[in-house]
Amino acid sequence: MKSDNSKYFITGGGTGGHIYPAIAVADYLHDCGSKIYYVGNPKNLEFDIVQGKDYEFLPINIHGMPRKACCELIKWGIQLALAVIKCGYYLLKYKPDMVFGTGGYVSAPTLIAAKFLNIPFVMHDCDANPGLVTRSLAPYAKGVSLAFECAADYIHNENCYITGNPIRSGFKTLSKSDARKNLGLEDKLTICIMGGSQGAKSINSAAVGILKTLSQKYDLQVIFQTGKKKFETVMDNLAVEYPDYELDKNLLIRPYFDDMVSVLKASDIAVSRAGSLSISELCASGIASIFVPYPHAAADHQRKNAKYMEECGAGLYLEDSDTNSQTLLEMLEKLINNKDELVKIQKNALELAKYDAVKQITRELFVY
Repeated sequence: MKSDNSKYFITGGGTGGHIYPAIAVADYLHDCGSKIYYVGNPKNLEFDIVQGKDYEFLPINIHGMPRKACCELIKWGIQLALAVIKCGYYLLKYKPDMVFGTGGYVSAPTLIAAKFLNIPFVMHDCDANPGLVTRSLAPYAKGVSLAFECAADYIHNENCYITGNPIRSGFKTLSKSDARKNLGLEDKLTICIMGGSQGAKSINSAAVGILKTLSQKYDLQVIFQTGKKKFETVMDNLAVEYPDYELDKNLLIRPYFDDMVSVLKASDIAVSRAGSLSISELCASGIASIFVPYPHAAADHQRKNAKYMEECGAGLYLEDSDTNSQTLLEMLEKLINNKDELVKIQKNALELAKYDAVKQITRELFVY
């Protein structure tokens, strides 16, 4: 690990796909001795995460751009301009050696201000179809790292390289047996059902109707993350569908799991949204996934991510509108009853895994 006494601005927020890669890079730089300033929206998840870190959080007021031309777009333009000015103030005050941004609306003000002030910046984009911020500012970046090879077609920068998403080191080191022990599970086929930290209504509703079948007919363990806001509704519905669920040792149901490394490393099959970071972590865990992309994601990036995984033979695809108990069970049974197909998809997913993204990205940061 290189010793470094530099100062870095790290920016990215709104969703886990933007936040966790930024945090992974920030942690590595901090461990190298660097001073870290994290620029984000204090009303977003990035603020809560950074509170547990030894970073200085620099707040800005910025939200996602309205998709329709109206007075809201004008208000947003004013908000963006004010945020850029504030970021310019931060940059002049703290004088970082480099800025690292992970795309998305939260990173835009800092990166724009860095461009105007001639402060070098490096970018990372997590999606198969890079977002507007990345595509617009990539030509001015010192380097751009990407999670998907197909994303390079959208980027105009000679120093563009494929790293995968920065992920936590545990995905490389934690064994399946230890992960299951961490969760108090047995050593048998395990399914993870999740819709992100907020949960997914379609996935939750479909899962409630098949948990009993998965456990009682197939004797499978099911780890089910409902999302914090949807937990009570799910449990109320489950009490109707499967009154004895509390006595079923095959079921582990929580609103949210802090230790997602153990959850994913313990699993063989997953039902998941198709956010880029989730895909990176699922690949690193060697999981055969059924992707149910969020239909309202910006620029439809989740559908494109899921289609890419399907084309690579590293996952199955299920439309959100087609997701119900019957369709989900049928897709799961394709994997449960066909071990060769299950192993093939797991192998293809693992071949897409990239564990050293953090080191590759920070190597670029250390150059300047």
